[in-house]
Amino acid sequence: MSPAIIMKKLKLTTCRQLSVATKSEIVSRLQRARPERALFLVCLFFLVLTLDVITAFSYDVPRARPEEIGLSSERLERLASVMQSYCDQQGAPGMVVLVARKGRIAYERSFGKFRLDKMDPMPVNAIFRIASQSKAVTSVAIMMLMEEGKLLLDDPVSRYIPEFKETYVAVKAEGREVKGYSLVPARRPITIRDLLTHTAGISYGDGPARDEYLQAGIHGWYLTDKNMTIGELVKKLVKLPFDAQPGERFVYGYNIDILGYLVEVVSGQTLAEFVEKRITGPLGMKDTHFFLPETKASRFTPAYGLSEDGQIKMIEDPATSPYIYGPKKCYSGGAGLVSTAEDYTRFLLMLQNGGELGGSRILSPKSVELMTSDQVGRLYSGGSVGFGLGFSIVKDLGASGIPGTVGAFGWSGAYFTTYWVDPVEKLTAVFMIQLLPVPANLTDLQDKFRTLVYQSIVNGVGPQ
Repeated sequence: MSPAIIMKKLKLTTCRQLSVATKSEIVSRLQRARPERALFLVCLFFLVLTLDVITAFSYDVPRARPEEIGLSSERLERLASVMQSYCDQQGAPGMVVLVARKGRIAYERSFGKFRLDKMDPMPVNAIFRIASQSKAVTSVAIMMLMEEGKLLLDDPVSRYIPEFKETYVAVKAEGREVKGYSLVPARRPITIRDLLTHTAGISYGDGPARDEYLQAGIHGWYLTDKNMTIGELVKKLVKLPFDAQPGERFVYGYNIDILGYLVEVVSGQTLAEFVEKRITGPLGMKDTHFFLPETKASRFTPAYGLSEDGQIKMIEDPATSPYIYGPKKCYSGGAGLVSTAEDYTRFLLMLQNGGELGGSRILSPKSVELMTSDQVGRLYSGGSVGFGLGFSIVKDLGASGIPGTVGAFGWSGAYFTTYWVDPVEKLTAVFMIQLLPVPANLTDLQDKFRTLVYQSIVNGVGPQ
């Protein structure tokens, strides 16, 4: 029986409807079927699995000439000239940039070398550590569970992770020269919203109790090399004192890693399984992983930073990277993913489209609207820039001090990657590089990229 006939009998119109609606039903019927009918059901089941794979990767993001979507090819060459000059004259490692507008990719270019010690050019499909750009993906996972009725944003975290029932805050002793801190109970339970907005008071271990974090082996955002699960790490973390009372300050830290574990508890899957099956798979983000398969190692970029004499040096060689060779146990929802410029653009286009891309609906438009609305008032940047559920948000164009549009949202990663979505201009932009820390002569590269992207718009759709 052909797929078309099967769908007609089932009153379905798409392969995706078939796979979602019938997998469990087919298995159930198979268990009670007569032998002569079981073969048909087995074949149908494998057809559905095949359709799942085809559907997940069938959507190609369309391409367009810049002029077709209100950009200038000539002005985009300014972007190319500047990016290339940073590689040729300032010593920047290779980079990939991608600009899409109105749902179509208009500009995708690589610059510089894949490795500084070799002549091979940077490929456009190079795979980068995206660090805190992972936070948006995990935040979307939480919103998906909310849409399924499995949690609410103002639920106490302790409802799902009992260890959070009692938490404590380290209060630094008065006086500049006075050492130590006092320990006080949290005034209220930490909520899921607190974690999404980084207002739970949880840092990366650099607060008053820094020594205790170091002693516990939990310090800094990098968790990829940890030989423990994210659940084990979170249960150790919650025993340490936090930096501020819930809801009182914006404190950047392990918040989204905790939410990654919460996803595991609520869904019954590992975070990696949930992200692959529910987000990256349906969106066709085939090169986005917590731990990279060895078959893709040749496209995994080295990471660079500063040597003691101020020169750029390799700080992580793909040949020995924990992202490839393990221990492959700790899925860091806050900073653990690797991805390509095009993969991450797919994710951003889904958000720009109100939660859907290529027939795969990840979120409802109202959930995306909530995520991209300011949640913290003056707690972030004194209120000049807002912060939603996973991103910073432009509230006042003049106060933000950067080119853009009110309502544009985005964030960056520790390796100097960055992205943003401008819903008004229907623009998405991704900048990939690997620098940690960033040399002084390259610190303006992100701002140059943003400025040069916006100057390429010659037919704006925003307020005139």
